[in-house]
Amino acid sequence: MIYTVTLNPSVDYIVHVEEFSVGGLNRSVYDTKYPGGKGINVSRVLNRHHVPSKVLGFIGGFTGGYIKSFLEEEKLETAFHEVNGDTRINVKLKTGDETEINGQGPVISEEDFAAFLDQFSAMKEGDIVVLAGSIPSSLPQDTYEKIAEKCKEQNVRVVVDISGEALLKAAEMKPLLMKPNHHELGEMFGTTITSAEEAVPYGKKLVERGAENAIVSMAGEGALLCTKDGVYHANVPKGKLVNSVGAGDSVVAGFLAGIEKQLGIKEAFRLGVASGSATAFSEELGTEELVHKLLPEVQVKAI
Repeated sequence: MIYTVTLNPSVDYIVHVEEFSVGGLNRSVYDTKYPGGKGINVSRVLNRHHVPSKVLGFIGGFTGGYIKSFLEEEKLETAFHEVNGDTRINVKLKTGDETEINGQGPVISEEDFAAFLDQFSAMKEGDIVVLAGSIPSSLPQDTYEKIAEKCKEQNVRVVVDISGEALLKAAEMKPLLMKPNHHELGEMFGTTITSAEEAVPYGKKLVERGAENAIVSMAGEGALLCTKDGVYHANVPKGKLVNSVGAGDSVVAGFLAGIEKQLGIKEAFRLGVASGSATAFSEELGTEELVHKLLPEVQVKAI
């Protein structure tokens, strides 16, 4: 079973306004809302690849109830830990340039976290846990390390798609997969990475430090896959960028779907890149139909 962890989920409220006036009355021409959070995105895209997963994390209040019911309507299994306070609402204002306002989220107590951590004791060898997204301010910065240690005790593999201080120690978790973008990879090693060629030696270092696989997303330059056996580059299919939110999560989901379907590592990588592109070219997460339409355009080459 694949478990996805979203410590600080959200209801993402997307509002389209043609002409936004600061201090004035603005009316939306279109709005919608979805459950937000990197782990949740991974589970939703896995579901579109017909790969089951279970969604873990903290929810609270009426917004938390909305997330749970939305996912269950999509036939996703959830095992959220409920806390006091409301799950946050993130506002995505689309009016030419996109403006985001992210909520704080509820306070998570030590008791809440201890109860949440107990869930990992029931996992079994062969399970995979996806650690993705930000750590709430009420939890310590070593939260992911504590979860990874629990997973290690159960011989459960982890996938790490995180940023900031927590990312610096991610390779030490011996993850099945790490997926930084080129900016995050540069920050890890105190440098600036602007091309795939510049990213290669640092992607290799992630593998040397303990990652089984490392995918480095390079925006328009495609993506790199670094393994102990080699480094591979995948191009980006042609299409119009509509939505960058969730594209990286979709890469993770596509790659894991390929692993679960016992595809070769390069084919799993292709499926990941096609899945990320499908989301980038869509208003919401990419559909299975679009992924398979884009898949023939993705070419993977050893470098």
